[in-house]
Amino acid sequence: MASNAKIIVQKFGGSSVADIAKIRRVAERVVATRRAGFAVCVVVSAMGKTTDQLLALANELTASPPRRELDMLLSVGERTTMALLAIALQAMGEDAISFTGSQSGIMTNDRHFDARIIEVRPFRIEDELARGRIVIVAGYQGMSYKREITTLGRGGSDTTAVALAAALEAERCEIYSDVDGVYTADPRVVSDARHIGELGYEELQEMAEAGAKVLNAEAVEFAKRHGIAIYARKTDDPLKGAKETVVRLGVVREASGVRAVVSEAKIAYVRVKGAALARLTRACGAADVPMKELHAGGDEVRFVVPLSRVPDWAKGKRAIESEAGELREDLGAVSLVGDGITRDVRVLERAIAVLERESIAAESLVTTAFRISMLVDRAKLDALTRALHAEFVATDGVSVGLESE
Repeated sequence: MASNAKIIVQKFGGSSVADIAKIRRVAERVVATRRAGFAVCVVVSAMGKTTDQLLALANELTASPPRRELDMLLSVGERTTMALLAIALQAMGEDAISFTGSQSGIMTNDRHFDARIIEVRPFRIEDELARGRIVIVAGYQGMSYKREITTLGRGGSDTTAVALAAALEAERCEIYSDVDGVYTADPRVVSDARHIGELGYEELQEMAEAGAKVLNAEAVEFAKRHGIAIYARKTDDPLKGAKETVVRLGVVREASGVRAVVSEAKIAYVRVKGAALARLTRACGAADVPMKELHAGGDEVRFVVPLSRVPDWAKGKRAIESEAGELREDLGAVSLVGDGITRDVRVLERAIAVLERESIAAESLVTTAFRISMLVDRAKLDALTRALHAEFVATDGVSVGLESE
């Protein structure tokens, strides 16, 4: 293949590479893209539930595994997938080579378990693409400036893919999973959730922050910053004519309003009375506990902890409890997401009316320019999600949303 061929970065999530049969199907899709005239760089996640299984093994040994050793352990998952996919491609007669995150030039800061990419030096990838090879990269991992193996946190393979697409000046970044893109709500919860063909970066990022199982928020921010078009597709769908969601610059809507209903179950709600904010933030910082939707007023501090972003929640709980904090883990968040959602107070009025109609009490209600979020009893998350979707999306006919792995 000519060295000036346009580059496509393809990312395949854990469910897409869960077993050997699925890895073979992924290999067939990669080959089809290459034979269509593109240079292909593939980013892979660990097979199926491998990451969870590895974490479980570590937790059998101790409730607080050292984060450096977790990175050494968890990076094995993606390395297994990349090697197997390279073997599958070579068995099909294609020239392929696999690289770890560090071999790919993905440089991160010095945090373990939730590192952030600070620079990408894809020289080896560029050389191999120029030689006509398919390059497979282990997602979710990189190397710190201290030459330590690091991992990027949940959803980190998405960030790997978008960061490589930017560094390689790729034509686009294709994200493959077991769903065909973006919906107005999780289709497993809302049976009449609607598919959407186009979405802007801001709304997608807000949905990710609100708990939608989509590209992680850092990946969306990376794509926005570098103008990378993202195509969300289903792995098993045909190459042409299938549904997809395109996330890019220039998506313009004629009207603002609710675009999606998103829920998040894995949160903790913290209230600390009489606490000094500086002391509390130091304690949470030392325990790597993010403080989301922070409110400090009078003698009370309130905030939400997204548990999926906490590497050691047992340590985090001890830090919060040391400040005599009230901590609740029986709540979940339901969010209405959309550009300009708070411009019209009637949206908030209707949301509150839905809460009253469903006899659901909100422990907290927070608004931003793109979101209205309600903390409610976790057992009532699905019911409220369906009720809000019926009120705003089904009634107003505004469709957009997202669900992935």
